[in-house]
Amino acid sequence: MKKKVGIIGTNGLPAKYGGFETLTNYLVRDLSKDFDLTVYCSNLNKNERIKIYNGAQLVHLPFSANGIQGVLYDILSILHAFSSMDVLLILGSSGTIILPLNLLFRKKIVFNFGGLDWQREKWNYIAKKFLKISEAFGVKFSNSTIVDNAVFAEYVKNHYKIDSTLIEYGGDHVCPQDNKDILVKYGIEFKKYFLSVSRAQEDNNIHLLLDAFVRTPHFNLVVISNWQTSPYGNDLKNRFSQYRNIKLVDAVYDQVELDTIRSNANWYIHTHSACGSAPSLIEAMYLGLPIIAYDVATNKSTTEGKAVYFGNIEYLMRLLNEIKKYNREEFAVKMKEIANRRYKWEIISRKYKELF
Repeated sequence: MKKKVGIIGTNGLPAKYGGFETLTNYLVRDLSKDFDLTVYCSNLNKNERIKIYNGAQLVHLPFSANGIQGVLYDILSILHAFSSMDVLLILGSSGTIILPLNLLFRKKIVFNFGGLDWQREKWNYIAKKFLKISEAFGVKFSNSTIVDNAVFAEYVKNHYKIDSTLIEYGGDHVCPQDNKDILVKYGIEFKKYFLSVSRAQEDNNIHLLLDAFVRTPHFNLVVISNWQTSPYGNDLKNRFSQYRNIKLVDAVYDQVELDTIRSNANWYIHTHSACGSAPSLIEAMYLGLPIIAYDVATNKSTTEGKAVYFGNIEYLMRLLNEIKKYNREEFAVKMKEIANRRYKWEIISRKYKELF
């Protein structure tokens, strides 16, 4: 008889965006034959409330997966799973505050740490404290803790005195595309451009990136982000849309269109400073793009120290002005080699299977 595994903490399926949603999609694809999978779904797809997706049961709850509602959504998902699942895969720490209840149910808990979310600048003091406590509960009351970056493995070892399991993300779902009509659709007229893809939040340092390109107008930049979802994003969209060498594109959820924009970029700039192994970075690496990354330990771990790095606006501007010194093809080959070796969904799914 197959084990029943509940996947908790995402917007659900079909996957529309987000690293955890993409992870869930490929776990369902690869592991449905081995386990009875149930995916808990938020109200994001309320017009598509299907009951089964690629062999997985879907349980829909009338709550958002984000903000304060996201805490309630995750808690209710966990409570439901306690009564019906053998294994709970919990992605992120929003609802882990109730995991001590598992002392009664004695289910197997696999907790994906999700990163140091409590350190993000977007949270106020109370939210940071809550997330820090939730992180501790997630680690201490789970059977296995997953981290997506070696830097986080060291953090968990130092702070909680336990060994975690390193499992990153796959990137082999992306595919090089060369449909110039798609570039026209998004108003991208540059023959050569630098590209960055990230959520509009301060620790992703989009403001630093945009300021650098304002001051180097002979280089072209395309940034894809969910500008309208935060005051920070709206402010950047209003301030920087006027510059001729900068194209700000709203979030692109169509995989072929996103891959087309990425495939035609000259260099990819990864500006995240507070995440682990970012799916957007891994996907760019798998497409064989040369990488310029923010100089933090997590990004160096993901790229094995073989990308180009910057730590402030002045250094980024210097890199841009000296970009011809760097052999683009050589850096592209290095990133593709790492992605082929480490970031395939078959590898990722097998590691999760071993924990279930």
